[in-house]
Amino acid sequence: MRGYFIQATREMLKGEGLRSISVRKIADRAGYSYATMYNYFKDVQELIFLCVTDFQEECREMVESGTAGLPPGKERITAKASLFIGYFIEYPGIFELFYLEKMTDIELKQPVSSLIYTFLTRLCETDWDYCVREGMFDPAEATARQTELNYLVSGMLLHYINRRQPVAYEAFLAISKAQVSRVLA
Repeated sequence: MRGYFIQATREMLKGEGLRSISVRKIADRAGYSYATMYNYFKDVQELIFLCVTDFQEECREMVESGTAGLPPGKERITAKASLFIGYFIEYPGIFELFYLEKMTDIELKQPVSSLIYTFLTRLCETDWDYCVREGMFDPAEATARQTELNYLVSGMLLHYINRRQPVAYEAFLAISKAQVSRVLA
């Protein structure tokens, strides 16, 4: 039964975003009484936290399978960033949850915020380590570039998802690839 509530919350977040979430709406979609939900979860924030980790796992699996044959390093970081971007383009409700909702709206704000902020870096961690080991970047430079990439990717997604800038998807992809390559140059 716990899984029904999690699945209902995931579907609502993917399709409609955080604003669609309420205990009653989740329970209705799951097909159970809202009171039953409290037998399995402390509150709706616990469900949201579980969904954040589920969405990250879903994205991680997609990124890992999409880059499985690539050699470690800059090329794989670029590919991972592109797949990461693609995930959020496909699921703008998840982007909204991750990057637009104020953390004051989520009780577990610091752990959730940290999970979200470090997500792209964690996806690329072995590649950044490889780049440092191979002398492409020193550790401080790699850390600075990781931070730049995190802000760059979230900013590009923000403009594309919310303002359709650039207008054409193909142009957005070309610009994002060029910008990620610039960070890694």
